[in-house]
Amino acid sequence: MHSQRTYRELMNQAHLVSFRTAVQETDLMIQAEQDLSAVSRDLVLRYRGHIERYIARHREFARTLAPWPETGPVPAIIAQMVSAGQAAGVGPMAAVAGAVAEQVGHGLCKHSREVVVENGGDLFIKLEKTATVGIFAGDSPLSLRLGVQIDSRARPVAVCTSSGTIGHSLSLGVADAVTVIADSCALADAAATAIGNQVTSPEAVTQAIEFGRRIDGIKGLLVICNETMGAWGAVDLTRLGGKKG
Repeated sequence: MHSQRTYRELMNQAHLVSFRTAVQETDLMIQAEQDLSAVSRDLVLRYRGHIERYIARHREFARTLAPWPETGPVPAIIAQMVSAGQAAGVGPMAAVAGAVAEQVGHGLCKHSREVVVENGGDLFIKLEKTATVGIFAGDSPLSLRLGVQIDSRARPVAVCTSSGTIGHSLSLGVADAVTVIADSCALADAAATAIGNQVTSPEAVTQAIEFGRRIDGIKGLLVICNETMGAWGAVDLTRLGGKKG
């Protein structure tokens, strides 16, 4: 069973059709110009198949917390996960949610001009107008009080968030939210994990940002730990109304 993700109730692109695609651990909330449930399910099965077959041959791929040394020909989604993990200094599975969101998103863009794919806090966004991504940061007083303005009219944008205090993703830190903006969802996902690992206390937010800004390919990042916040790069912040519910 998939845990309830109540933050999805705040996704609001009223001109698009919303639908959910769930296959085993993969649980996507998708918005597009029409219901593409069958297409999205086929895409999820395809890319999960690539990952599952690779893991069947390389069991350590699913367990390692270190960058994976693969250099040979592999499916595109495996190559993305490996490259993202190497760039961020983490294991390839730190990029799996973002990589799936990205591959499914690009596949759906062949059927819809506008697509949003959300996979456990990792977002693939392709919209014809600017949008605001609210930052959910658990019990932090800054949770859902800040949003990031995203312009994906020219090309898709990745916005991925990791947390050491909420959710089931592995994190070695205590950040309430680390949000990374990049072109690649796989990279943004892996980078959010790597940066989050650096946040051992609110006082460590500055050093975490210094660490993150050295990851090649990141366009911007935001770190929230309790009442402390820091940002770097192309992060267009806007004030939101606050927590709901």
